[in-house]
Amino acid sequence: MSAVRTILHINSSARMSGSASRALSQALVDRIKSHVGERVVIKTRDVGATQPPSFVNEQWIGASFTPEENRTDAQRETLRESDGLIEELRSSDVVVVGAAMYNFGVPAALKAYFDQVARAGVTFKYNDQGVPEGLLKGKKAFIVVTSGGVPMNASGMDFMTPHVVTFLGLLGITDVSVIDASSQMKRDDANDVAKAAIDAIDLDAVLA
Repeated sequence: MSAVRTILHINSSARMSGSASRALSQALVDRIKSHVGERVVIKTRDVGATQPPSFVNEQWIGASFTPEENRTDAQRETLRESDGLIEELRSSDVVVVGAAMYNFGVPAALKAYFDQVARAGVTFKYNDQGVPEGLLKGKKAFIVVTSGGVPMNASGMDFMTPHVVTFLGLLGITDVSVIDASSQMKRDDANDVAKAAIDAIDLDAVLA
């Protein structure tokens, strides 16, 4: 990939303090910043607590599927939040997601964010065979997965990790690294192991 100029840090935990996903994803952002230099721009999107996205509704869907040149002023206003989130994501070189597992899946606020940035013809398109093709290619993503008792990738239990990876792929972000900080209630060393994994990432290689 080209030189890293902008990092988008997405927090999904509803907890402002004591959140493992916040602390670990911040540690990763700090390491990347230290590696690439102080001039890198860090954008934080706190969907979990201070910046919860709106849920899509009938008006949003109608506006989204109306050709841009035919949209009313009201429809453009309906999509203003989505447009801003998409531009923030599009202009980022690296995306770091602090993904806190809630009830086997993604937090509702993170799902709302996904719904806001998934726009046919804007962040992905359908090819001639009807297969979706991402339009936000060339980015690197990191997902820091935390959970209370569910191990990452546990069959029939972890619906979050594959969801986030698949969603990023829909947008064309297929270069994804996952840091495992799951099973916090069962593993006393979960955070230490995850921090060691963050410190061990070969950033020269993964950001090349």
